[in-house]
Amino acid sequence: MTKEPNGSLAGHGGDGAAAKRDVPSDPFRVAVFASGSGSNFQAIVDRVKAGELDVKLELLVCDRPGARVIERATAAGVDTYVFRPKDYPDRESYEREIAAELNRRNVDLVVLAGFMRLLTPVLVDAFAGRMINIHPALLPSFKGARGIADALAYGVKVTGVTVHYVTLDMDAGPIIAQEAVPVLEGDTEDSLAERIHAAEHRLLPQVIGWIKDGRVKIEGNRTRIERAED
Repeated sequence: MTKEPNGSLAGHGGDGAAAKRDVPSDPFRVAVFASGSGSNFQAIVDRVKAGELDVKLELLVCDRPGARVIERATAAGVDTYVFRPKDYPDRESYEREIAAELNRRNVDLVVLAGFMRLLTPVLVDAFAGRMINIHPALLPSFKGARGIADALAYGVKVTGVTVHYVTLDMDAGPIIAQEAVPVLEGDTEDSLAERIHAAEHRLLPQVIGWIKDGRVKIEGNRTRIERAED
């Protein structure tokens, strides 16, 4: 399946819209947005394949043709939607097409996992309360694309990882979970990033599972995690 001249859709499954998830047997559908190597995407794939995360990876959305994450998705049998932002007059134009594809597939949760573009209300409002992001710092500290480098430069002794809901304000939505990562003496950006990424790979699939199970409740700008049912 291919869309021209802009977004390109490569499929491995059926060619029709899935039925809405209105019975317990329907899968919980997840779309992942990523721009780079896709190590967090791979962590989700691995948990699904191991039977530790009961979701269907419905779609990978990528804004960089040739990114390694596309190869990972293809190897995992996950459909990909690849686009070039420069082919569109503005962000809203490509986001409308992506939103239409997500809705066609009845996506339950959008996961931003290293997606290096700010989103507009077209997507953020359409998936309010159903879109999460992983950030390589303990928010609200060190927002933005240089979270690891900024934490190291500031000299903090502890940094970490945050998973939060996405709002129009960058890195400011309700925090779902965080994991602390110590900054060691002599750390470089690369050595610290390695431990940060390891924490991301643990935390992100766990949070996706909580959301799938209905355990995450948004209360204003806070979240509450309910205990798992026995």
